[in-house]
Amino acid sequence: MGFIRHITVSIMSEKVITRFAPSPTGFLHVGGARTALFNYLYIQRHGGIFRLRIEDTDQKRSSGEMIQIILNGLQWLGIKWDQEVVFQGANSDRHREVSRTLVENNKAYPCFCSREELKIHRSEFRYDGHCRLLTAQEVSEKKAKEIPFSIRFKVPAGETTWEDEIHGTISFKNNEIEDFIILRSDQNPTYNLAVVADDHDMGVNLVLRGDDHISNTPKQVLLYRAFGWEIPRFAHIPLILGPDGKRLSKRHGAASVDEYQQKGILNEALFNFLAVLGWTPPEEKEILSPQEIIKNFSLRNVSKKSAIFDEKKLAWMNQQYILQKKTPELFNAVTELWLKEQFITSEDIKVKKEWLLGVIELIKPRTVYMTDFVELAKFLFERPVNFDPKGLRKYLSEHGIWELLAGVTNKLNNLDEFTAENIENIIRQYAEKNGFPAGKIIHPVRLALTGKTASPGLFEIMELLGKQRVIQRLNSFLNRKGSFQEELAKSRE
Repeated sequence: MGFIRHITVSIMSEKVITRFAPSPTGFLHVGGARTALFNYLYIQRHGGIFRLRIEDTDQKRSSGEMIQIILNGLQWLGIKWDQEVVFQGANSDRHREVSRTLVENNKAYPCFCSREELKIHRSEFRYDGHCRLLTAQEVSEKKAKEIPFSIRFKVPAGETTWEDEIHGTISFKNNEIEDFIILRSDQNPTYNLAVVADDHDMGVNLVLRGDDHISNTPKQVLLYRAFGWEIPRFAHIPLILGPDGKRLSKRHGAASVDEYQQKGILNEALFNFLAVLGWTPPEEKEILSPQEIIKNFSLRNVSKKSAIFDEKKLAWMNQQYILQKKTPELFNAVTELWLKEQFITSEDIKVKKEWLLGVIELIKPRTVYMTDFVELAKFLFERPVNFDPKGLRKYLSEHGIWELLAGVTNKLNNLDEFTAENIENIIRQYAEKNGFPAGKIIHPVRLALTGKTASPGLFEIMELLGKQRVIQRLNSFLNRKGSFQEELAKSRE
């Protein structure tokens, strides 16, 4: 979380105030995370205030757990908000108050239509404004009968147009917008009313959000005008699509910030990846520090087209960030993973720190995700029980190979200084003396020590394991010669 510092910028004459407003009915998905990031970057670049509002009006689906996951995800990414978090659900009285104001000013009206009646009064999928024509007496009579009613906004004639900061001029014909509900019959506000009231009360003057909200914007602009409030600037970010061109979802793999964190993506890498997902930095660089991103971020360079989420690119970017880190910088995160897997104890972290740093240094070049430090280093902590069957067939089927392996084990056992250099010399000299290429011994030794046919440098592995464990593993492997030969014989049948 602490990889990015809060950058102080000069404040404009009128402070820009943006907000991110997630609904706590699910995890923080990458689309929402990118929206929050773009808001944050804009404020850091241009000065102002970035606020966070939790839109928890759907009490049945909202949960405190989801709220905390969203907050944790933003903090982990390095996205900081200003002032206290606003909870939309706490503003319900205010929402009801402003809806009554619209009714009093003849900008809205009560709608008593039941579900069955709505089917009758819908023309071309839009409400025909039936209750707009009710007289004051008819309204009073229906209220006296306690007929449930919602509040609908009176959409005026004409067009609603705004200059979008990303897309330019966007216009909607008002006759294509029905008289929409702003207060439900249960007296709870609808999305558009709550958002407009909250944004106004929070002083938001730049609404930066996803393209999926473009259809909401004309309704919100109409509400701002009806209230006589200043209309904020709008900027709509194109959506993120999967490789198949469809909206990014769970079927494309991990979809939430929490999942990528668990998968082993570094926060810096995801920050960088999301920043350039639909925004083109100068010189089209791909790996940028948070400071470089903030310095260059501009809505002018946000694409009007949807961005394609490339999981392979994110993996590559994460790998670059891991490689760029010095080994001590990775120590806490990696040892935490090893603790969780019970490879090590808390005491090991103190007394074996140099050895553990050596393991990280050895494994680092082969990692793509942080979680790779678990699988790739497992053989250094636990003696392998299972061995690659293809490796057994390939490297241990030749005549005399077991004798070679026994001989090199004996040579290694007599080695005083068990360093990578000395180990390599012994193995290569032994191979040469017996008229074999070194690989004929190196591959079986690797298989015996790691259980695999591929690994980091074998000689460095052996030095890290130490003489005692190397000899124990080789002897254990040799002792299983009979069972291995039986398996090899069966595989040839």
